[in-house]
Amino acid sequence: MPESDSPVVASMPTVSSRDRILLSAKHLFARNGYENTSTVAIARDAGTSESQLMKHFGSKQGLLEAIFDRGWAGIMERVQASPSTNPAHRLLSMLDAIILEVESDTELKELAALEARRVRRDNRDVMISRGYQQFASELRDTLSEMRDQGHIRADLNLDAVRSAIMGVTEALLRDQVVARRSDLPADYSSADIRRLLEFLIPGLGSQSSQPPKAVNER
Repeated sequence: MPESDSPVVASMPTVSSRDRILLSAKHLFARNGYENTSTVAIARDAGTSESQLMKHFGSKQGLLEAIFDRGWAGIMERVQASPSTNPAHRLLSMLDAIILEVESDTELKELAALEARRVRRDNRDVMISRGYQQFASELRDTLSEMRDQGHIRADLNLDAVRSAIMGVTEALLRDQVVARRSDLPADYSSADIRRLLEFLIPGLGSQSSQPPKAVNER
């Protein structure tokens, strides 16, 4: 078996070969980018063979999907550790779980921000991991409960609401990553993100004013 000089792998000598591959791939993808990282380099860094990588994950894209699935599993564990019968509180807990998970794993944050929805050379489909699909399904169920309890206006499409909430959360986290690599002004903290979400979400149930009509409705 090839020996690895990776500080990530060297610090975890008893980790299984599958987990070593995941750790090495996450590290190399975050440092060098998905497109610039080969399966050979990942296997070498993990101290194993490329055939073992293919046995466990099938392809480089399968490996990236497994990294995201593990990240979403961590997020769901955080959600389940703070159960709430109040769907509005549960929604904030779900979004907070995303923030806490990526803040605890900066390499996962880099990948989620820069690699999650890109079309790739080796597969023209947009990858949506199973973990994300599970989270999105639970998020929609929570939004449905909120609408039933009057926390969300009945005229709002729940799929649009879900996409808007996730889009805002992901954009805020992505700009933090991009700002570290460029001169983009994004000088805000995780606490600032939480405060913004806490401010925005109650507006979903506001009936105090009607939205402006679209141009073609005037």
